[in-house]
Amino acid sequence: MTTAPSLNGQATAPRQPGTFHVYDTTLRDGAQQEAMRLTVADKLRIAGYLDELGVGWIEGGWPGANPNDTAFFAAAADDLKLKNATLVAFGATRRPNGRAADDPLVAALRDSLASTVCLVAKSHVGHVERALRTTREENLAMITDTVSHLVGEGRRVFLDCEHFFDGFRLDPGYATEVVRTAAQVGAEVVVLCDTNGGMLPPWVGEIVEQVAGLGVPLGIHAHNDTGCAVANTLAAVDAGAMHVQGTINGYGERTGNADLIPVIANLELKYGWDLLPEGRLAEATRISHAIAAVTNVAGSGRQPYVGASAFAHKAGLHASAIKVDPNLYQHIDPGLVGNDMRMLVSDMAGRANIQIKGEELGFDLSDRDLAARVTDAVKEREARGYSYEAADASFELLLRDHTGGTGSLPGDPFAIEHWRVHSQASSDHATVTEATVKLSAEGETHLVVGEGNGPVNALDQALRDALIKAYPQIAGYELIDYKVRILDSGHGTDAVTRVLIDTTDGEHVWTTVGVGANIIDASWEALTDAYRFGLIRGRG
Repeated sequence: MTTAPSLNGQATAPRQPGTFHVYDTTLRDGAQQEAMRLTVADKLRIAGYLDELGVGWIEGGWPGANPNDTAFFAAAADDLKLKNATLVAFGATRRPNGRAADDPLVAALRDSLASTVCLVAKSHVGHVERALRTTREENLAMITDTVSHLVGEGRRVFLDCEHFFDGFRLDPGYATEVVRTAAQVGAEVVVLCDTNGGMLPPWVGEIVEQVAGLGVPLGIHAHNDTGCAVANTLAAVDAGAMHVQGTINGYGERTGNADLIPVIANLELKYGWDLLPEGRLAEATRISHAIAAVTNVAGSGRQPYVGASAFAHKAGLHASAIKVDPNLYQHIDPGLVGNDMRMLVSDMAGRANIQIKGEELGFDLSDRDLAARVTDAVKEREARGYSYEAADASFELLLRDHTGGTGSLPGDPFAIEHWRVHSQASSDHATVTEATVKLSAEGETHLVVGEGNGPVNALDQALRDALIKAYPQIAGYELIDYKVRILDSGHGTDAVTRVLIDTTDGEHVWTTVGVGANIIDASWEALTDAYRFGLIRGRG
């Protein structure tokens, strides 16, 4: 573990494991993202992944506030076996002019059986008086009563100060008194929340530094409305915060919360702190993608550290340097977070890109003339509308054609003799589409007519029916995505069409591209390449 410079250039002291809190709120605050709906089973699975990553605290939700969260805590008591993390129940201070012991939502926190509770309290006088509709004194009494009651019931208590930064700017004395009050009655950490997400790093750092003078353990909860949630979190850490809250993949309402993975990665890899159990950071990419699959909300490919494009290189200048030393254009070894370098193939690519990508796919392109010819072919085809950045399968077939079939791919599994599509509409406006495909495979010729919902579906059906006679494994192939883009749309109906098709055999997924004067021609090329690639790889 080393000491590393912080964002302000000053040395930061290393943190020992256990002295710094990594607190995840994906299951509560992250679940407030628009269109995200997590079942109890979803939340249990995500909690398992978070525990694998090694976060210290998992905020499970707000028991008593909605039936789904109440059910989650009931299920977690029986089914969730955490090895690294502590499950936290989220809730609010008691209602005005009541008693915490009698408040039904406080009772739900006790009944959740969670050993730690995170309470949210008002720290902005405008919210106290206009939203909560009570007095400043009563708000402090609500905090005192609720925190002391739960501590008396044997719970560890954290307190989130809602709208703290805006409240501090309006009335720093009152916002600071909320922090002091919570700590005096037993809150272990007081979390300063940028609830509206409007702060910038210098502002956060200045305010946290002032509040840190109280000697109270502080946390930070940042939203991303200025695009600064991760930077604001690090600024708070630099100023003395010892507890960071965030969500995996930056999930959350509006523009989301601080993305917890770059927060952790920055603190571990840039600051040199040990936060997660040994080796867990290398699981970050896998866990990020696994949680995205459960939420059905994909993370961005441009996501720092774990995105598919985080270590992708396109420019030829970059590739030339990477051949000498990958670190020349990468700020870390991608393997440290479980990611990998990717070399993109495009009209911006130089010979070095092609050589590196070819080596990844098992082709020897050390011959400079051969590499130059492939590079020229890629640039020429991309000028006609092809895109190989996302179509590795089509690029591999292109390499095979230019290397005479050498490398990792055996010979062509089939040859197309001809194909055609016919559509006709009846008087009742029903449309019937038929496609005819004639091809040779494994020494035999097959002529098949297929019907489908439109010309592309009919072609796919005919091609599949023809190939399955020679290759029964085709039955296991499935087209799972189909994208169409009209290029040079200013040309109207004379525009060039590009089609991308994703295909799977149940274990692997590959992408092929086709370009043509119309959607049928482009789709046919992408379709035939998809089946050709799958069969060649299967045979190879």
